[in-house]
Amino acid sequence: MSGALRTTPLHDLHAALGAQLVDFGGWSMPLWYPSGAVREHLAVLTGAGLFDTSHMTALVAEGEHLRDFLNFALTRELRGLRPGRAAYSLILDARGGAIDDALVYPLPSPAPGRERFALVINAGQGPAVIDHMRKLPGGEGFAWTDLTGRLAKLDLQGPASFRILRSLVAEPERVFAKMPYFSFKGDLDLAATDVRLLDGTPLFISRTGYTGELGFEIFLGAGQAPALWNALLEAGKEDGLIPCGLAARDSLRAGAVLPLSHQDIGPWPFINNPWTSALPLAADGGFTKDFHGRAALDPRAADHTRPFVGFDPRKVEPHEAVVIHEGREVGRVLTAVAEMSLGRIDGRVVGLAGPDRPEGWTPKGLVCGFVKIEADLPAGTEIRLKDARRELKAEICDDIRPGRTARQPLAY
Repeated sequence: MSGALRTTPLHDLHAALGAQLVDFGGWSMPLWYPSGAVREHLAVLTGAGLFDTSHMTALVAEGEHLRDFLNFALTRELRGLRPGRAAYSLILDARGGAIDDALVYPLPSPAPGRERFALVINAGQGPAVIDHMRKLPGGEGFAWTDLTGRLAKLDLQGPASFRILRSLVAEPERVFAKMPYFSFKGDLDLAATDVRLLDGTPLFISRTGYTGELGFEIFLGAGQAPALWNALLEAGKEDGLIPCGLAARDSLRAGAVLPLSHQDIGPWPFINNPWTSALPLAADGGFTKDFHGRAALDPRAADHTRPFVGFDPRKVEPHEAVVIHEGREVGRVLTAVAEMSLGRIDGRVVGLAGPDRPEGWTPKGLVCGFVKIEADLPAGTEIRLKDARRELKAEICDDIRPGRTARQPLAY
């Protein structure tokens, strides 16, 4: 492995646990642990999994009228985003293509008349996003801080995640009160946060994640991350908590119909896809506000990105595989992963955590993912996925993994 790769504060722990480490965007990251990607995937659905996501970039912007500026710079309507609530948004270029996606957090104001927001974006994207923001109209006057290297981020995901995390947090009744999906507690200025562990370690906790399951993204100082990692694994033993790598993260997010930036969304118009809730769409199909890249988003001229699910766990190579419909090539495969919690019963997709799973049933797994095609094929349409090795039957769908828990209320 190249010595030039960046490492997270948990790198030595991953190595000690026997993780398979790989180059991911210039970072040395665990792909899986000795337990294997399948077990890690299933642990998040049945108990909990712990991910090191410290390679992600957290940016903090500050200045006067920042909310108004970001409301133009980002696709999501931000004027009504209340303190304590987060939003998923896109950062588009002038052609409507995705520079990156982001979780947006309105942070406590540092002084009267000044506003602060955090954007959590993908690894290594900080310089490009800051440069883009500064070049937009009105974007020169804001102070941007890239917190890469100062913070660590741990993702605790799965139905048991709340029970595990609350056992380590001080004043859990206060911290977790009124904390629905896409909300947060604390401040990324850890000196000012009001959320702490029992030992006093300051935290910022977001009720979000990249798995589709109930969970939290936890930000803390880089130096405190190893202690929290070990404490979480110890606290979660009885709930089956295990460390999880990038492979399980990828299969979980695909089954939850969540995109991978620069793979499922990229330098093509961000329209006609499953994630248009990030756009300010009106009932008539228009937009409710102006934003950068808006003029390029013409649904009549753009391809369609659709989820699909196959009939067995075999995969094709993303971006090399083409999509065939009625004997004609109509597009390409963006993502193809084996979702091992799924199977088919009488042709119907059933999930391990779904409400209609038969007792004693064990899934064999199904390939799933996203295709970018020239026409909007409806759910149930049969397609073929073909690369240099194989050709597989699949079908277009509206959703993939049933029974997801992300939106469930927190319950003691």
